[in-house]
Amino acid sequence: MATLRTLRDPIHFVAFGFGSGLAPRAPGTAGSLVGLVAAWWLLELPLPWQLAVVVAVIGIGIFVCGESARRLGVHDHPGIVFDEIAGVLLTALALPTRSVLWLSLLFVFFRFFDIVKPWPIRDVDHRLGGGLGIMLDDLMAAVYAAVCLTAIRVLLPTI
Repeated sequence: MATLRTLRDPIHFVAFGFGSGLAPRAPGTAGSLVGLVAAWWLLELPLPWQLAVVVAVIGIGIFVCGESARRLGVHDHPGIVFDEIAGVLLTALALPTRSVLWLSLLFVFFRFFDIVKPWPIRDVDHRLGGGLGIMLDDLMAAVYAAVCLTAIRVLLPTI
């Protein structure tokens, strides 16, 4: 079981979302909230920088999540939430503006797809191991959420 002592290891500290993965209930939601804070700041950057940050976060996440899981001896331990942070940041690239409304919609859609795991997300979640397997289902949930956000932008351009 992961404890505060786990966070002394820098790999676990990052993989556990800087401590948010130790939330006693819904650690994925806690990690997603950390991602929202990061997304708020990310959206201030020019688009090329946003893309660079998201690509870097995904690369770091593949390594860190995989290494944390290996050290814990548990694939995709519930406390490993850096994948949620990366997913929220990827979804944020679809936002038209930095606002509480759009970030709230991002959070709802991302959490929905991350929890429900519609096809093929569930298959990927069960078939791939390592850091890529931990990250990929959340990145796919991010794409689903981004499609929903884009549909809202197109269908309701005034919000």
